[in-house]
Amino acid sequence: MSSTQSDRLVFPQRDPLDDSPRLECGVFGIYDTPDASAFVALGLHALQHRGQEACGIAAFDGMRFHTERHLGHVGDAFFGSDLTRRLPGSSAIGHTRYSTAGGSFLRNGQPMFADLKTGGVAIAHNGNLTNFLALRDALVAEGAIFQSTSDSEVILHLIAHSRKARIVDKFIDALSQVEGGYALVALTNKKLIGVRDPLGIRPLVLGDLKGKPVFASETRALDMIGARFVRDVEHGEMVVVSEGCVQSLRPFPAAQARPCVFEYVYFAMPDSVVNGRSVYEVRKRMGNRLAQESPADVDVIVPVPDSGVPAALGFAQESGIPYEMGIIRNHYVGRTFIQPSQGAREQSVRMKLSPNKSVLAGKRVMLIDDSIVRGTNSVRVVRMVREAGAREVHLRSASPQIKWPDFYGIDMPDRADLLAANRTLPEMADLLEVDSLGFLSVDGLYWAMGAGPRDTKRPQFTDHYFTGDYPTRLLDRENAARRDAAPEPQLSFLEDA
Repeated sequence: MSSTQSDRLVFPQRDPLDDSPRLECGVFGIYDTPDASAFVALGLHALQHRGQEACGIAAFDGMRFHTERHLGHVGDAFFGSDLTRRLPGSSAIGHTRYSTAGGSFLRNGQPMFADLKTGGVAIAHNGNLTNFLALRDALVAEGAIFQSTSDSEVILHLIAHSRKARIVDKFIDALSQVEGGYALVALTNKKLIGVRDPLGIRPLVLGDLKGKPVFASETRALDMIGARFVRDVEHGEMVVVSEGCVQSLRPFPAAQARPCVFEYVYFAMPDSVVNGRSVYEVRKRMGNRLAQESPADVDVIVPVPDSGVPAALGFAQESGIPYEMGIIRNHYVGRTFIQPSQGAREQSVRMKLSPNKSVLAGKRVMLIDDSIVRGTNSVRVVRMVREAGAREVHLRSASPQIKWPDFYGIDMPDRADLLAANRTLPEMADLLEVDSLGFLSVDGLYWAMGAGPRDTKRPQFTDHYFTGDYPTRLLDRENAARRDAAPEPQLSFLEDA
């Protein structure tokens, strides 16, 4: 699912109330386990936060593939005692999706399936291909017919076009042509495959359920089904599971790992372990360091729920200032609908968040959030806290200033819409209507990760949203910029003479 912008693709309308960055997908796969689809459904429940617009499961029963894709949540789509009858088989993969390119259409749902000469293949993909449009144009020019606007379908076409004989070699041939960040699980007639991009931008873990291999985007999905965490799939690694065999391949040129640091800032759930680090502990350390870097004389530390909670705990522990739940989140509200008027939009914030006046009234309040993207959520929360009687409102972000958009599977606004891209700290504070504003430094974030200062020549993480240092070429973006800069063709009447 590509976040690359193009006038050939249809993009969903972003909820103006929702300022948070969005990750596109979660993936899950299991091999040689009875009632595999039931385990996949449970795993997808644990990954629902990674994509809430669509979900799907593909299962193989030894003879044929069975697939279902639905708009909406996993619990609404895959429930009931008839699930394993609808999706029989001992091996299956699944996907939760948040759309960027292509919109919320069922045809863009995953897993995607194709019948090839070598047999059926289903794929589920988390990430974004930065050369998607270039590859798609080349394939269409060769006669390929696309059924979706998803960059994941490009991978299927590249596999189908490969002249290699073995299916594993076809996968390697296809993935050697793509650029960007991806974690991929695939199911064939005989194999379950898990692969991670050469820089390890997007996460993927390998687990074990009673001796049977499991792949998942996060360790919490393994916990959900009672599986044991084995290890992370390493950057540039392809793990091929077949009967009685788990094979590790290194088919891509060696590169230094640069996992996405935003997994720790926002995306992964606190109970997950990503690349060997507890997400919860990293977020608390972000709060510890933030208290050192950007203190304030306040009465109470209040998290912006839910993702700001661990950092707020860390800030409170480091500063010695009391921690209180000054904002209560309503967990029984789904995605906030887009209201037709500004007044209605302002009011509907309270559908999700409610002020706890007993904590806020008369206090100097320090709000801790995980990150600030456009600032639209933040200013509404600040106003709500002031209306609840807060004497002062200070705001701290447990991540550095977000100044650059993402092209690897995170839906972020264009640079012009990012709060910190073109404003000074005082200008941002004025816009957000706070008494003071602070952000964690980039080196502070690296400290929280236990990585030491950022190596400017060889960064340890993918952190371009803060630094502008993109880890790969952005071919589609470069091509679009060249097209935009090209002069309009001048028509000459002499050409027809």
